[in-house]
Amino acid sequence: MKPVDPSKGYQLDTSFIQEQHHTNPRRLYSQTGADWQYRVDHERLRRQRLERIRAEMEADDLGALVVFQGANVRYITGSYQGNWKYNINIRYAVLPRGGDPVLFETAGSDMRNAFLDLPWLGEENIRPAMTWQWAEGAVGEMADKMVATVKQVLVDNGVQNEKIGVDQLDMPALHAMEKAGIKIVNGWPAMSRARVVKTIDEIEHLKMSSSIGDAAMWHVKHEWLKPGITERQIEAKVHDFMLSRGCEIIYDIIVASGGNTSPYRRWATDKLIQQGDLLIVDINAVGPGGYFIDYVRTFKCGSKMTQQEIDLYRETYDSMYAGLENLKPGKTSADVVSKFPEYDDDKFGTVTLQQFAHSIGITLYEGMWMSRAYSLKYPAEIKENMYFAIETFAGHAGLPQTCRLEENVLVTKDGPSVFTKMEHMEEAVAGYRPGEFHHAEIFGYPQK
Repeated sequence: MKPVDPSKGYQLDTSFIQEQHHTNPRRLYSQTGADWQYRVDHERLRRQRLERIRAEMEADDLGALVVFQGANVRYITGSYQGNWKYNINIRYAVLPRGGDPVLFETAGSDMRNAFLDLPWLGEENIRPAMTWQWAEGAVGEMADKMVATVKQVLVDNGVQNEKIGVDQLDMPALHAMEKAGIKIVNGWPAMSRARVVKTIDEIEHLKMSSSIGDAAMWHVKHEWLKPGITERQIEAKVHDFMLSRGCEIIYDIIVASGGNTSPYRRWATDKLIQQGDLLIVDINAVGPGGYFIDYVRTFKCGSKMTQQEIDLYRETYDSMYAGLENLKPGKTSADVVSKFPEYDDDKFGTVTLQQFAHSIGITLYEGMWMSRAYSLKYPAEIKENMYFAIETFAGHAGLPQTCRLEENVLVTKDGPSVFTKMEHMEEAVAGYRPGEFHHAEIFGYPQK
């Protein structure tokens, strides 16, 4: 059998397909494993994520990284025990320079499951977490106990006197770290830089997630969207479909129709959807392997779009693809947001989360946000294998209804690869050339 470097995995023979497998959203693996095909290599996934974070730790001269945020724990250790644990600070992990990651898992059956589930960590590197939040009068004592477990790992690896990066802390934990003499610094920059550039297997997972979202959106448009259904019923159908197709959890499904699109109401209500309503659907879900899908389409219920609606759709589509064209290596976040029209990001100098681009991966928002609020002044470099959701909006005052769109995009060496393949509204974009960037042929629309 051909030898293989565990950190790099097997190399595919792509001479016939003449492209990298992971960059093409149509080259989709099954979610299940097989002996006859090399699909997602989870061993390589875990190793390469560790390689990335170790390199960023060295760049920041960190003796260790201590993480409490659930996605960061998963990124470093490959452990997952449900979304409910992600943001309540009851488990944590320590990655020392030159050493193996140590997971502090909730004591009891959770830790016993970790012993069963995580053989790559080794039993000696799975230890009971000391929980300190909501401990009433014992908060200080329990925070000290938590820090003592962290410091033991630092001492064992000889890094206790070095800078220690931490991703997040509450006040009791901060005080306990300071009391123990740990030289804490901000660990988020290193964590963020590692996560924002994806490995091959992360990209394959993101591709799977996109395919599930695309299928759900097709059912919304062609089967579920009828006069008389409610926004929450659409939300429920998307939930059920995506869970049945392999998603870990549904983060949120935003459904807004008719008057709820202007101003855009970013949650579902029990409003009845009427014939002639525009419908904005924003799917946010955790797909296979913990990787997100986040994208938006606007549909019309039971009738053709009016000219005003077509114009709004094209305005949104045009600005999105003009920005998307700049998601390529060597460009910056300023190049992307310069293609967006002025909006409330400019007016208030803050991010509206309506006309921007953001990195996605094992969290909905990670790594990099691009907004006219600051990206023009502080441009960030775009690199190969970054993965973004880019979204735009036509939100003018006085509109009865309006539009919103979003795509998920991989940055390849040759430029942007759009992973969300659900077609746009043909009556709005068929034969249409938005600005200098032409996208209609991707969806097979006829050209005039």
